Amino acid sequence: MSTQLDPLSLSADLLYTVKTEGDADPLREHLAALERSQLERALVDRERKLAFWLNCYNAYAQLLLEEEEPALFDGGLLDQWKFFARDQIPVSGVWLSLNDIEHGLLRSSKQPWGFGYLPRLFPSSFERQFRLAECDPRIHFALGHGAEHCPPIAVYSPRDVDEELDIAIEWFLEENVTYDPEADTATVPRLFRQYRGDFGGTRGIVRFLREYNAVPAETRPSLEYERVDHSAELDVDLEGDDIRADFSHD
Repeated sequence: MSTQLDPLSLSADLLYTVKTEGDADPLREHLAALERSQLERALVDRERKLAFWLNCYNAYAQLLLEEEEPALFDGGLLDQWKFFARDQIPVSGVWLSLNDIEHGLLRSSKQPWGFGYLPRLFPSSFERQFRLAECDPRIHFALGHGAEHCPPIAVYSPRDVDEELDIAIEWFLEENVTYDPEADTATVPRLFRQYRGDFGGTRGIVRFLREYNAVPAETRPSLEYERVDHSAELDVDLEGDDIRADFSHD
């Protein structure tokens, strides 16, 4: 395991260490103490920002779930919401929440509600500096929450992040999308509805499904969204390689 102070190596090493149940504390301390100038030199393009923030999110999602699992299950929806909203991730001297990384840095300063159309108001200078220039909807298939079934969490590298994301998406869509050719209807997970604006609206969702061969290329199916199972508002799996925290949204 590398302990060099390069931010990209740190984020990858941290996630790998968490996945293999190693001692993550030294890497967490290095990540927290990074100079802002180091981060600026490292995150110079879309691929580096994408890989870095995906790794940071997934590492800390699992770490924090492990630390707070009993309280999270004993509490209600408000406690579960606070889990994602609370500032508890130190990066380069700044405290971030899981929501900050997902919605601020990876989704280019968008709200977690509003179907993906509403901007986050008054993003911090840190967020403005290090966020992705545009929202890449593929991140919804790479983060360790948001779906009843999600791909195993991968350690992303800047060089291969686009190909790695495509693999995760193909797996997810094959497992979670069904197409009825007689009715010309595709049944899709509710995350497509929740973040409809990220995909470019309903037409954008259909284009996305065609691009990844989830529906035939020549079709324009109507969409049906999976129903929410309210009996399991939070589903956390820490035994395998994947982390699931599935919140129901009407």
